[in-house]
Amino acid sequence: MRIGIMGGTFNPIHYGHLVSASEVCNKFKMDKVIFIPSALNPLKNTFNLADAQHRLKMIKLATADNPLFEVSDIEIKRGGTSYTIDTIKALVKKYGKDTNIYFIIGADAFWEIDSWASSDTLLKMCKFIVTTRPGYDVKKAKTKITYLEISSSDIRKRIKSGYPIKYLLPERVENYIYKHKLYR
Repeated sequence: MRIGIMGGTFNPIHYGHLVSASEVCNKFKMDKVIFIPSALNPLKNTFNLADAQHRLKMIKLATADNPLFEVSDIEIKRGGTSYTIDTIKALVKKYGKDTNIYFIIGADAFWEIDSWASSDTLLKMCKFIVTTRPGYDVKKAKTKITYLEISSSDIRKRIKSGYPIKYLLPERVENYIYKHKLYR
């Protein structure tokens, strides 16, 4: 079995995340991609962080139409600071050591992997698929995964400033954000 993991705050999830996950599924013949929102990311500012249950619901809305996408609340249920090493250990235990786990990550985040908890062990436990990001050299990459130049922080700024966010994320997510008055 080949499982892709997309972890992050998803504050909010957008088409950049979804396109990357879809390309990884296709290019690497994944059986599925599991989206795992963090409870608290130790490397990100928690200012304007939507409640974990809101972020989880937005991911479920965004991925509902793709049978190869799943959503897990493993880090939210665990609570506190989310460490990828703990999540990967739990997934190996759940799916077995014969399952190939691929962590999907942006080039910007991969450059910071040495600052992650138990990064050496993590790099041995799963493979990393690095998506392209503006300003990061990925010329040596065997396969490039497209990343749309959309950021969650830009979406939050646009909402706060009253600018439209249509076409940056799924309409269901956009409606959810407005309904629950998130990021204002």
